[in-house]
Amino acid sequence: MIEKFVRKLTKTGMYSYTVNVPKEVIADLKWRERQKLEVVYDAKKKELKIKDWKK
Repeated sequence: MIEKFVRKLTKTGMYSYTVNVPKEVIADLKWRERQKLEVVYDAKKKELKIKDWKK
């Protein structure tokens, strides 16, 4: 099932922004604090993907 969440984009530094992700989503993905994640941006589709970083 696809769920939609509305979140604010917050500026945290001169060059960084943050988006808060719901706690339920993090628990479902079994992600931990300080876990490395891969961020993929597709400019053509205007799409941002965040996934677990694999060695």
